[in-house]
Amino acid sequence: MTALEDLAQSAIYRHPSDSAFGRMLPRLLHAPQWTRLRRALSRRWPMPALASDVREVVYASWWVDVRHAPLPPAGHHYVVHEGRTPYTILSYRHGHFGPRAAGPLRALMPSPRQSNWRWYLRRDDDPQGTPVVLFDRNVMDQLAFVAGARAFSDAMQPHLSTRFEHVVHADGGGHTLIEGGQGGAPALHLRWCAADGWNHPAWAACGGHAALLRFLTCQDEAIARTCDQRWASTRIDLPVDIARLQPLQMQGGQHCPRLQAMGVDLAEGLAFRLPTVPFRVVSERLL
Repeated sequence: MTALEDLAQSAIYRHPSDSAFGRMLPRLLHAPQWTRLRRALSRRWPMPALASDVREVVYASWWVDVRHAPLPPAGHHYVVHEGRTPYTILSYRHGHFGPRAAGPLRALMPSPRQSNWRWYLRRDDDPQGTPVVLFDRNVMDQLAFVAGARAFSDAMQPHLSTRFEHVVHADGGGHTLIEGGQGGAPALHLRWCAADGWNHPAWAACGGHAALLRFLTCQDEAIARTCDQRWASTRIDLPVDIARLQPLQMQGGQHCPRLQAMGVDLAEGLAFRLPTVPFRVVSERLL
């Protein structure tokens, strides 16, 4: 399987259970007739802007051998240092995720948990510009949001977890636990505690403390591979104030088969917390 086929294959929805409903749902979500109609309609009527008051964002990042990374879309390249490239898992709780135009009525919308697994790209024509996220995996814990995202978006193709815990305690410690059953959600168990300060010598290649934090958190575009092997781009607004980031220390007892299969030592991860941040999905298009 090629790297591009891996991204396209991983985007295909697999339900956590092998029930009749679980076998039927992927056929509905991937119906080619609906995909063609949705794309045609979106060229005339773009998707509405979405908003969420995100909270308890935890970033965990590692250096990964770039040979494990999928081929990037045309016009983009990976940031590589000594044969390795950054990879981040960030998990958080939405705050009333829904159409921005709903205004105060958005308070009636649910607040699902979400975990984004991503690589980082640079644009060939702007190698020193803002990094672009390349989605590797996405997970949510509410079926309505998973189905809605897949039915109306090419760039956001989340999988449904059977169990999703994302807990941040008052002292800064906490854990993220994801189980996917028989579905496509990748397994994860991360544990952390508050750290006394920033200590990340392995990340010195990113050009200093502030530059590193901006690189890992400040993006305005995310790219994904679709199930039918297209590239989709979504523009986002995520105004991260790096002065509010809080350092964390990874703890033992961690588990992530996907990263461990790529030779990653989970204990070497760089982790930090962002208590709150407003999040906006601005637009989406096929590349």
